[in-house]
Amino acid sequence: MSAASPRSPATLEQPGEGRLAHAGADHPPVPRKKVGVVLANLGTPDATDYWSMRRYLSEFLSDRRVVDYSRWLWQPLLQGIILTRRPFISGKAYQSIWNTERNESPLLTITREQAEKVAARLEAAFGDEVVVDFCMRYGNPSTDSVIRRLHEQGCERLLFFPLYPQYGSPTTATANDEVFRTLMTLKWQPALRTVPAYFDRPDYIAALGGSIQQAYEQAQADQGGRPDVLVASYHGVPERYLLDGDPYHCQCQKTTRLVKERLEMADDEIVTAFQSKFGPEKWVGPATVDKVAELARAGKKHIAVISPAFASDCVETLEEVQQEIRDAFLAAGGETFTYVPCLNADEAHIDVLTAIVKQELGGWL
Repeated sequence: MSAASPRSPATLEQPGEGRLAHAGADHPPVPRKKVGVVLANLGTPDATDYWSMRRYLSEFLSDRRVVDYSRWLWQPLLQGIILTRRPFISGKAYQSIWNTERNESPLLTITREQAEKVAARLEAAFGDEVVVDFCMRYGNPSTDSVIRRLHEQGCERLLFFPLYPQYGSPTTATANDEVFRTLMTLKWQPALRTVPAYFDRPDYIAALGGSIQQAYEQAQADQGGRPDVLVASYHGVPERYLLDGDPYHCQCQKTTRLVKERLEMADDEIVTAFQSKFGPEKWVGPATVDKVAELARAGKKHIAVISPAFASDCVETLEEVQQEIRDAFLAAGGETFTYVPCLNADEAHIDVLTAIVKQELGGWL
């Protein structure tokens, strides 16, 4: 594979880290050229205690892509009021889903497994020409540390892959921002490509459809019936983001439509809703917690919920959907609640992620 890529005039004497052929004896070792692939997810606290949660939430909620209010108004409110109470509430939510065996959040566990499986697929195709790693926008492993580690390993070209099927300013854009900030500090910048949204790729829609069919078949076997309605619950954003040109809301709607067409569902068998509202302003809707209660009051006794905006199960799915939203449905008269897991490290999902990486590496390998 390395023969397909032109090498610089000063080449290494042998594979692996070594001395440049025409460099002086005091020249530092130079690693062999490689291509780096980084899978990026939202983030995770290091632990569920107050100070770990406060550090994580402070980083997350201080991001201007996430909360773009004036700093002189927002920061006193955030640091003085919100972060006094919020770490206790969020810590309790994380405690209910925490991976106690590895002492880490499920998001970290799943993202690592995704990276390992993609790495194995790419190694089978390209040998050791490609190095795969993963990072978090907030928390650890940080984007900065992973980019620097790959750079030190000789990755002169980097493919950065935000694991968000739908593009959003508070998700995809801020993940890319963090890479660019690291590159601004490097004397020798690697070439960089970022992966675009993949919400309408046929293989991604097929993977979603397969996971839904599997969940429905399991519900039929375990509960004696299929769900009456599938709720596609996406993370919400303020409505003004849509009005300002952020395509996220529209891409969510298209994902739902493509899933409906893939599974040949009737219009009343699938609905789109948005969860995780934060703050006082108007967000895109309907709110998932309200929608599931409305469905229960309308006589829908069995619903399923899937979260297509998340590549990995996390606190928003394992705690918010499976606990808070489930409770809202049952309290309003619903009887059976089926959660369709995120695609996580399912083989069909790894096929999709690997196919995207290979496509975006075109011309580099």
